[in-house]
Amino acid sequence: MANETTKKQFTFRGKTIEEMKALDVREFAKLLASRERRFVLRQFNDIENFINRANKKIARSKAIRTHKRDLIVVPGMIGMKIQIHDGRNFVPIEVVGEMLGHKFGEFAPTRGKIKHGKAGIGATKGTKANAKK
Repeated sequence: MANETTKKQFTFRGKTIEEMKALDVREFAKLLASRERRFVLRQFNDIENFINRANKKIARSKAIRTHKRDLIVVPGMIGMKIQIHDGRNFVPIEVVGEMLGHKFGEFAPTRGKIKHGKAGIGATKGTKANAKK
C-alpha cells in the first residue's frame, strides 16, 4: 500500500530518463521506429546544433524559438521550454519524456478548433420566412 503514493518513473523502451540523457543522438536513434530512426540518422547534425544553440540561449535566459517543426525530440531536449511556430504565432511547449521520438510540429497544431455558432439569417428555411416579415 505504501507504493501507491509513489509516482511511477517514466521509461522509454525500458530505459530511464537519466540513462537516455547519457546516450548520444545516434545511439538514441537505434531505439526509435524506422521512419524516425532514418530521419535522426540523416539529420543528427541539425539536431545537435539545435541542442547546442538552445543550451546557449538557456544560459542567457532567452526564449528558444524555432520554425523547425520537423525536428524529432531527443533526450537532450527534455526539460527545455521551446516555442514552436504554428504559421501565425509561437506556441510555448515544455518538453517531457512522453514526447521522445515525436516531431515538434505535433505539439503546435497549425489549424485551430472550429467553433460553430448559431445559424445566421437565411441559413435555414425558418429564418428566411422571418426575414421577409
